[in-house]
Amino acid sequence: MEQTVMDLLSQYGYLGIFFFLVLGIIGLPLPDEIMMTFIGYLTSIGQLNLVFAFLSAVAGSMCGITVSYYLGGRLGYPFLKRYGSKFFITPKRLRTTQILFRKYGNWVLLFGYFIPGVRHVTAYMAGISRMSPFQFASYAYVGAFTWCTAFIGLGYLVGAQWESVFQAMHRYGLIALWILIPVLVLVIARFLYVQHDRYNSLRK
Repeated sequence: MEQTVMDLLSQYGYLGIFFFLVLGIIGLPLPDEIMMTFIGYLTSIGQLNLVFAFLSAVAGSMCGITVSYYLGGRLGYPFLKRYGSKFFITPKRLRTTQILFRKYGNWVLLFGYFIPGVRHVTAYMAGISRMSPFQFASYAYVGAFTWCTAFIGLGYLVGAQWESVFQAMHRYGLIALWILIPVLVLVIARFLYVQHDRYNSLRK
């Protein structure tokens, strides 16, 4: 995985992060969270700029989920049910996402990012249900920001231990992630604040 990401970055730079997240959100079987956690680690050792890497990931996630939303609205549920497996959207994923939508409503667009398999389907279902673009963006874009903050922040925070920490989080589930999210948001906010101060001091 590390070599794949390094090759991607050496060839395409931050655009590589953007398109990786676009394709991963649309439905291709790409290791989104592992990639973002590793990128967070690379920012912690200075091989990537944290701001550019973070913005590339957020933009890619937002773009990918928006494409899925409009595809869902255009193609409809029968098309997705019949041909979705060709885009790695299996009947099981469709059923799971439908159940979650019935139970939690639009909030699935926000927390669905953290459920592998579900995040690839939520936007399609939102488009199929004719959710308004504003309502969709209100939940989906906040979810994209939170998701990218969590995993890039995790890699930045734990540094070289990113792989073992990532495996531990998968072992203990989403509870550990939700505990870490406020800490990770504070780490990102502190970094941006420090960068802003440095920029202002250079201008003086």
